[in-house]
Amino acid sequence: MKTLLEAAKAAKSSISCLTKQEKNRALHAMADSLLAETEKILFANEQDLEAARGHVSDVMLDRLRLTPERIAGMAKGIREVAQLPDPVGLLLESHTRPDGLRIDKVTVPMGVIAIIYESRPNVTSDAAALALKSGNVCILRGGKEAFRSTGAIVEALQAGLRSVGIPETTVNLVQDTSRDSATALMTANGYVDLLIPRGGAGLINACVRRATVPCIATGTGICHVYVERTADQEMALNIIENAKTSRPSVCNAEEVLLVDRAIAPEFLPKLHARLGQRVELRLDTEAARYISGTPAGAQDFDTEFLDYILAVKCVADVREAVAHIAAHSTGHSEAIVTSDPVAERYFTANVDSAAVYVNASTRFTDGGEFGLGCEMGISTQKLHARGPMGLRELTTYKYIIHGKGHIRV
Repeated sequence: MKTLLEAAKAAKSSISCLTKQEKNRALHAMADSLLAETEKILFANEQDLEAARGHVSDVMLDRLRLTPERIAGMAKGIREVAQLPDPVGLLLESHTRPDGLRIDKVTVPMGVIAIIYESRPNVTSDAAALALKSGNVCILRGGKEAFRSTGAIVEALQAGLRSVGIPETTVNLVQDTSRDSATALMTANGYVDLLIPRGGAGLINACVRRATVPCIATGTGICHVYVERTADQEMALNIIENAKTSRPSVCNAEEVLLVDRAIAPEFLPKLHARLGQRVELRLDTEAARYISGTPAGAQDFDTEFLDYILAVKCVADVREAVAHIAAHSTGHSEAIVTSDPVAERYFTANVDSAAVYVNASTRFTDGGEFGLGCEMGISTQKLHARGPMGLRELTTYKYIIHGKGHIRV
């Protein structure tokens, strides 16, 4: 590990000085190489899938699975990052003091960014592309379930870097997937400038508790949809279906549905007819009066299922909905379906999450959907970064001060 950390640190100064043109050329080369190595990557992925079958759910297998279309999507994501404005060297603020001293506040790369993630191999290319475009070196530590896939992807990305004369140590892969390697990154003071964990609650909590390097808490997603009494019910059903079933294994999928008590007798049977055959509905006592399902347990409103499971609760009004979200949300994404502007204002003003939706699915909390190209993760904290982390969130700033022989008296 120390050799890898030293190599990453050594690459930091040369990468931070790359021009926009050099970075974009490298990104296109990485995308080209990824496509050229599609068969090799798919072969490695099939080995990972074979090893995982019988040990993880079908939903998690889908999260791990790569296809030619998904690899093409990864390459497309890299090219989209290349098209984005360069986040480095931006003049954020400038002012001149009464004595003539000019103070500029300018964006600069973080340096070395370490990303610890689990079974989603597409994170590999997203993280590498965002790190390079923002002038950073990245250290990738994937999970054991996707180790072969991740290795093949990194080899392709490094080949692309070499083809344009950029050191392959710009993108580094930790070969050890044990807890020891994760701990080493968490405590790599002097080497790692920022640590970003992407995965389940266990991984994120471990990083937040143990890290001695700067760490951003990215989100587990206990995401809520609240159907307010004035909602267009067909719209609400479409939003719920999309938020829950389009890809249940991701952090922006809906896990909890709150239904206004005034419309529950009418709306819940429609929900059951739409989703009851595909989604296990875990119902509070009141919801169970109107439709069949599984009684909700004590932890069901505090669980990120990442599966075809939806906890359902009836609430009196928008105030009770907001109070429930405050007690149970992870601060990721919440939605209200309503036609009442008063309820909308109360919800958006009082829900304290990174993304708050009105009449839209929570599934849009994503770097690509927000126009960021792709994302490094979804931050559920408030300092430095919040929500989808794109290029600007991977920079910091420094002050550059211009004087004319100034001395302080």
